[in-house]
Amino acid sequence: MTTLTSSQARRVQRVAPWLLLGAFLLLWQGACLIFDISDFILPSPSAIVSSLTEYGDVIAGHAWRTFWTTMVGFGLAIGVGVVLGLLMGSSRLTYAATYPLMTAFNALPKAAFVPILVVWFGLGAGPAILTAFLISFFPIMVNIATGLATLEPELEDVLRVLGARRRDVLFKVGLPRAMPFFFASLKVAITLAFVGTTVSEMNAANEGIGYLLVSAGSAMKMPLAFAGLVVIAAMAMGMYELFSVLEKRMTGWAHRG
Repeated sequence: MTTLTSSQARRVQRVAPWLLLGAFLLLWQGACLIFDISDFILPSPSAIVSSLTEYGDVIAGHAWRTFWTTMVGFGLAIGVGVVLGLLMGSSRLTYAATYPLMTAFNALPKAAFVPILVVWFGLGAGPAILTAFLISFFPIMVNIATGLATLEPELEDVLRVLGARRRDVLFKVGLPRAMPFFFASLKVAITLAFVGTTVSEMNAANEGIGYLLVSAGSAMKMPLAFAGLVVIAAMAMGMYELFSVLEKRMTGWAHRG
């Protein structure tokens, strides 16, 4: 039995997702052709690509609006999530008092906030930014808090004996230890941020991919609607890969191999 070298294994791992995607698209295209499925019911990959080409300028404009709106909301989520995570993780009392409340808040459907945000901020980017923020800050906060709260007591005791203050333990040991948790949360939160923005745009905007989905559905242009979904998935996947690269560069010490 042939054993792959480490470099070969890495190449296989890089190619495997694309091979799986290609196989899925071929099966999808084949099913649409064999069963003669209408584009109104389920557009084929070729029909979606045609829509991406035909409406490229329109899709690009809406995609840019969705992207920068999501990034603003995601930036707010990082700032608030890190601060709240530091506060929760640095004190057992704060962690015990706030974690159940934050969990209850996270359980609320964020789509229900959109009408309220529209009343407060009107139609446009405001509700989309805040929806992206509300749906994505929780994973960041929880992972930072967990990374700090799970610092080994023995390690903390040793550092205290060596003269380290609570602040030194938190910022010089706790935060570096929490970095893998932080990057893991970013990869989850960015996908949620795109979901939040799209949901808000579907209900309270006249621009963005969410608005495009509603407009295309109303006009019975299902290939265009699916093209919008593909663009959202591509943007989310691109940001996910960016954070994966940053994670490997900044927290390589925490990963095997």
